[in-house]
Amino acid sequence: MKINVTLPDGTVRSYEQGVTAMDVARSISEGLARNVLSAKVNGEVRDANRPLPGDCSIQLLTWNDPEGKATLWHSSAHLMAEAIEALYPGTKFGIGPPIENGFYYDIDLGGRVIGDGDFKAIEDKMKELAAHKEVYVRREVPKAEAIKYFTEKGDEYKLELIDGLEDGTISFYTQGNFTDLCRGPHLPDTSFIKAIKIMSVAGAYWRGDEKRKQLTRLYGITFPKQKELDEYLALLEEAKKRDHRRLGRELDLFTFSEKVGAGLPLWLPKGTALRERLVNFLKKAQEKGGYEQVVTPHIAQKALYVTSGHYEKYGKDSFQPIHTPDPTEEFFLKPMNCPHHCEIYKSRPHSYKDLPVRYAEFGTVYRYEQSGELHGLTRVRGFTQDDAHLFCTPDQVKAEFMKVIDLVLMVFRALEFTDYEAQVSLRDKEDRSKYIGSDANWAKAEAAIMEAAAEKGLKTVVEYGEAAFYGPKLDFMVKDALGRRWQLGTIQVDYNLPERFELEYVGADNLKHRPVMIHRAPFGSLERFVALLIEHTGGRFPLWLAPEQAIILPISEKFNEAAQGVARLLKDHDIRAVIDERNEKIGRKIRDAEMAKLPFMLVIGEKEAAAGTVAVRGHGQGDLGPMTPLQFKQLVEERIHAGLATL
Repeated sequence: MKINVTLPDGTVRSYEQGVTAMDVARSISEGLARNVLSAKVNGEVRDANRPLPGDCSIQLLTWNDPEGKATLWHSSAHLMAEAIEALYPGTKFGIGPPIENGFYYDIDLGGRVIGDGDFKAIEDKMKELAAHKEVYVRREVPKAEAIKYFTEKGDEYKLELIDGLEDGTISFYTQGNFTDLCRGPHLPDTSFIKAIKIMSVAGAYWRGDEKRKQLTRLYGITFPKQKELDEYLALLEEAKKRDHRRLGRELDLFTFSEKVGAGLPLWLPKGTALRERLVNFLKKAQEKGGYEQVVTPHIAQKALYVTSGHYEKYGKDSFQPIHTPDPTEEFFLKPMNCPHHCEIYKSRPHSYKDLPVRYAEFGTVYRYEQSGELHGLTRVRGFTQDDAHLFCTPDQVKAEFMKVIDLVLMVFRALEFTDYEAQVSLRDKEDRSKYIGSDANWAKAEAAIMEAAAEKGLKTVVEYGEAAFYGPKLDFMVKDALGRRWQLGTIQVDYNLPERFELEYVGADNLKHRPVMIHRAPFGSLERFVALLIEHTGGRFPLWLAPEQAIILPISEKFNEAAQGVARLLKDHDIRAVIDERNEKIGRKIRDAEMAKLPFMLVIGEKEAAAGTVAVRGHGQGDLGPMTPLQFKQLVEERIHAGLATL
C-alpha cells in the first residue's frame, strides 16, 4: 500500500506504507540523511526513524532548525543520564528536558555530591557511550508495566510522573543500558553527538516546590561539531563581559538589597535617569498616537482578579493576600494592569464615536517568582510594564493592531535592534483548558493578528500553546549582538476581558455592543528591556540615551575652573557632562573614561584653556580634534539626529 508524503516545497512523493522520515531523506540524498535529527510530521516533531502514520506532510529537521537542536539536546540529556547511572549507580532521575541552550537533568544522588571537578569524568563517559552509536529505541508500554519497571528500580520520581499519565499514552526510550520514561522525540542514535560540555551544577526543588526535596540539577550542552562548541564557549566569555548584573554595578545603574528583598531592584540615579529617558521617549510617541496616560494603584481587591480570571490562573503564584482589620477585605499586589484599565473604561459611558480609546500606563506589577528563578533584572518580583490597553470596535482591530506594530518597530530602530522576528503565539491545539473565551472569539482574534502581521510584511513564526490565557498574541523576538534571542514587545487581541467586565459602547444603531481590547507593551518591562540593552550594547548606549554623554578631563587642577565653565555651557544645551577632577595623570583619566564607556572625552590643558576649546576623543575612536564647546554641542546633536532620523 502506498502513502503520499508532501514536502515543504509542495512536492508530493509516494512511498510504501511503513516508510520513515529518514527513508524519505535517503531517497532525496545520502548527504541530507546524514544531517537529519528528527522530523515534523503534520506539525508534530517525531523520531526520524518512526514509521509515518499515512498520507502526511513532513519537514526534515537538522541542526539549523530549532526543533532539530532541541532533539539533539533532549537526546543528550538521556546520554548524560546514562553516563551518570554508570558512574553513580543507584541514582534516581527526575526530568531532563532541552532548554534554550543545551539541556539539564534533575537527579537524586542519594547523598552524594557532584562538583566542578567531576564534570570531565561525566563528559568522557558521555563521549565513550556516544561513540558506540547507541540507537534510541522507542517503546509504548501499558501503565501497569511502566509502574512495575520503576517500582523495581525504586525511582519514586518517575512513579509520580507516571501517576499523572493516562494508560495508552506512555512511552519508554532506551539507548544502551539506560531506559527512561519519555514522550520523545530523539535522535536516530548517539553518534550525532560529537562535542560535549557539562556547564554547571545547581540545586532544584522537585517539581519546583520549595517544600519538596532538593535535587541536583546538572546542566550541559552538546554540538554536532567541536568547532561549534568552541565558538559557543568563546561567545559565553564575551557574554560574561557584557553581563548586565556586572555592568549595572560598574556603571552605577541599579542594585539589590537583602533587606529590601530578593528580586526587587533599586534604581540608582544614573539608572533612573536612563530609565526616565526611555519612559519619556515612549510617552512622546504615545501622545502622537492618541494615547491617554492613566495611573492605577499597586493593590486591588481580590474580586477584581476573580472577575478578570487572573486569580484562577495565577493566584497560587502571586504574593500572599493582604488582609486589613476589616475581615471582609482581601487585597492582592497588582500582578497585571489590564483589569484596572477595564474599570477605568467602565467608569463612564462610551459611544462608537469615542473609539478607539487608548489608555497607557507605566505600571509597576508584582509576581512571586521562586528565589532560584530570579536573575538580575531579567527575572524579578517587581517590574514596570510600558502597558497600554486599546478599546475599539471589531472593525478597528486590524488597523489599531498595525499601528501598534509600527510603534514597536520604531522602538527597535531607536535602540538599534535590527535582527528580530515576530512570533504568532496561538492556543494549544489539543489542551484548551488553559484558556478562557469562546472558540469563535479566539478565531476572530487569531485571524486579525495573522492578517496584520502579513500586511506589515513581518518575518513570522507560529508557536502553538504560547498564547495568553485570554487571547492570542504577537511576540517580538529580538536577537542581541551575541545572537541570543530575547522576547520583548508583545501585542495581544482580547475578546474575553471585555465580556468578563461587561464593557460596552453604543453603536451607530443605538444598541449596546462589546468592544475589543488590545494589550500592548513595546518594551515588555523596563527592567528586562534595560538588561537586554546593557548586554546588547555592552554598556555603550545610543548617544541620546547614555546617562553621561561626555566627561571633561582637566589635565591638572589649575584647569578645573575652565572645565566647570564648559560643563555649565553644555548643560545649558541639554548635554549631559561630568568632570573628572581627580588628582590623576591624564592617561589614567582617559583609561578610566574608556572603561566607563563614556561616549566622549573632552580634554582641557593649557592650550585648550587659552583658546577656549576642548580636545575631543570618542570612545573607541581616539582623537577627534580640537573643538569649541558649541562645535562639540553641534557634533552631539548631529549624531543623535542621525541615530533617530529614521523614526
